[in-house]
Amino acid sequence: MEPKFLIAGDSAISVQLGDAISLEINQQVRMLCTSLEQDPIDGVMEVVPTYASLMIHYKPEVIRYESLVEMLKRRVNYMRPTEHAKRKITEIPICYGGELGPDFDDCAAIENVSAEELIRMHSEPEYYVYMLGFAPGHAYMARFNYPFHFKRRETPRLKIAARSIVVQENLSNLIPFEQPCGWNIIGATPLNICDYSKEEPFLVHSGEWARYIPVSYRDYQLIRSDVEKGSFQVKTYERTVE
Repeated sequence: MEPKFLIAGDSAISVQLGDAISLEINQQVRMLCTSLEQDPIDGVMEVVPTYASLMIHYKPEVIRYESLVEMLKRRVNYMRPTEHAKRKITEIPICYGGELGPDFDDCAAIENVSAEELIRMHSEPEYYVYMLGFAPGHAYMARFNYPFHFKRRETPRLKIAARSIVVQENLSNLIPFEQPCGWNIIGATPLNICDYSKEEPFLVHSGEWARYIPVSYRDYQLIRSDVEKGSFQVKTYERTVE
């Protein structure tokens, strides 16, 4: 679809680059976001990427709406995907089931698979980070195979634990803080998803990838202890995708 430039109050524009949740559309959002970060437009204060659009906050006393739209149109027209993209991948340890994953057994039953198979289905693929939203560092991530049959819970919970891993269909989110949620909790990570004591507080960012690494409850506790001591090193790496 042709990009849409929508007025969002008196000092923001929402650039809609599609009307579906897809990797192709989101990567267009990321390209526009990166363009504005690397080559800023005078008067633009902040850019906020979502699934299929980019919110752009600007100073109307510096740049007028019409001028900004024209500059954005030119940038969108010049965007081209890279031939060999690099993926930054963050490994996220996860302990499945038990008190950390109260919906794990129900999800396995809905899928009609064993616990081991559900773990394989969830942890084997790489997950694309579409966006951060709802709470600081709250990552909305998706895999592109093994879609589950279960969706959101019929009755949301008013409060779930920080560091929970929640799922529905092909989506899997990281819960940074104790908060309400209507998704299925299948496990938890010992890592801090948002840590304001660090210069870079978020575990992952939009446009990056993640890989779940299954761990035992004992290993979960050991990693959590190292995280609290500040001695655990999160594993990240890059690989080229042709």
